[in-house]
Amino acid sequence: MDGTEGLFLHQPATARRPLLGLTVLVVEDSRFASEAIRLLCLRSGARIRRADSLSHAERHLRIYRPCVMIVDVGLPDGSGLKLIKDMANASPRIDVILGTSGDDTLAGDVMDSGADGFLAKPILSLTAFQDAILAHLPQDRQPPGPRLLSDEQVKPDMIAFHDDLSHVAQVLDGGQELAAIDYVTQFLGGVARSVSDPDLGAAVNALALRRSNGEPLKPQIAQLAALVQARLASADFM
Repeated sequence: MDGTEGLFLHQPATARRPLLGLTVLVVEDSRFASEAIRLLCLRSGARIRRADSLSHAERHLRIYRPCVMIVDVGLPDGSGLKLIKDMANASPRIDVILGTSGDDTLAGDVMDSGADGFLAKPILSLTAFQDAILAHLPQDRQPPGPRLLSDEQVKPDMIAFHDDLSHVAQVLDGGQELAAIDYVTQFLGGVARSVSDPDLGAAVNALALRRSNGEPLKPQIAQLAALVQARLASADFM
């Protein structure tokens, strides 16, 4: 930890910036979801660090201990549930551990792994984000007095959505192994929900249904890939 970060961590929270002095480690492979959390941390006064995989998160955790950790369940090199369980059982324990996913049905698995709470994607509400963290912070890290509540919803730059689509296109181009398809459906399902893209979400759900039913996947993969390419070619993201 450098001197600048040391000074940051000792700043007291305020009513307007209730997470001032906290460092949040976000373990998330979606650039769009990460950008949303970055904006929420900025509005709240928290410092953010990002890891896009389990291995990257482990490198972060060998160097410093965050106050808050937000872990996506589906990561490119494994399940975030394992990281949540490991950190929940570590001593000393990180103050607040939250799991997140675009699949609400995973909330129980997140809590069973030892997390303090679950954040369903999209994570855009400033008040809900602050509540999820403050509810589990020790008393000495709470802001003094009532905090200022806001109905603000952050709006990440759509360039981050473009980056996520490019990532999916690369995964699909790299092969169509079942593990890759499972990752794509999990990842892109959360992204589609975050950007409120029902057509993309429907294509992802159709592929996931075929996968669960043991049906041929190539036609649906081709349809999804074409939809991703159409989004990438759209002038909205140029």
